[in-house]
Amino acid sequence: MSWFKREDNEIVNDPEKTVRTEGLWVRCDGCREIIFKADLEANLQVCPKCGKHFRIDARARIANLLEPGYELVDLDLRSTDPLEFTDLKPYKRRLAEAQKKTGLNDAIINATGSMGPHAVVLSVMEYNFIGGSMGAVVGETIARAVDRSLATRNPLIIISASGGARMMEGIASLMQLAKVSAGLARMDDEAIPYISVMTDPTTGGVTASFAMLGDLNIAEPGALIGFAGPRVIEQTIRQKLPEGFQRSEFLMQHGFLDAIVPRKQMKQYLTQALSWMTDNNTKTA
Repeated sequence: MSWFKREDNEIVNDPEKTVRTEGLWVRCDGCREIIFKADLEANLQVCPKCGKHFRIDARARIANLLEPGYELVDLDLRSTDPLEFTDLKPYKRRLAEAQKKTGLNDAIINATGSMGPHAVVLSVMEYNFIGGSMGAVVGETIARAVDRSLATRNPLIIISASGGARMMEGIASLMQLAKVSAGLARMDDEAIPYISVMTDPTTGGVTASFAMLGDLNIAEPGALIGFAGPRVIEQTIRQKLPEGFQRSEFLMQHGFLDAIVPRKQMKQYLTQALSWMTDNNTKTA
């Protein structure tokens, strides 16, 4: 005689009474705490418990920094796959998948608008588009942002989030480093302010060119900033790198950055910086 008897009746969930929690919570990589996704979004994708800055998309950055009524520009450029490159998959397929995923033609958005009392040109990279890599389209888009600043004498702000030059475009991607740097040199000659904002990650050819050429170089807390990755460096020099190597705090300590600014304070900081970098505090044409 058995003491326990298992009933054959199955437990069936009632769809009307089932509470769906998938996607409502996020685990922070910094403190390992579970965060309610709505709280994270309300805090500009910054962990409310430890302050870790999560990555955000280019459109969100623009909306956070510019006043309502800004205009997105230079959105019509598309890569032509000049080398007909193929690795694990054809480059054209990678482009199509990234365009479908992000709704963008490439890894950058230009915008014109106002930041407080200042008219500015804003160029923001999109890391979700093939790792924010810089190809011919990204280089040309930034070059057009430079041209807009030169034409209007409005300050230029570039927000970087990139793995570096796009290998699928070979030498065409590397040529963008020189093109953009030459344009920024023209801005320097004309005494037009350029502010570089580095976010996680900013690496490779982007760091080696325009990201480090700002009149003011600032970064978000904890951002990975460098040329080669830390693992590559360790394997090359056969030494253990110091704690926090290539993070924004390390670069600030060693003189590579002018400031580290939390995301929630970024707009206020940039507005104040533009006030003392420009001749006046009013909008220009």
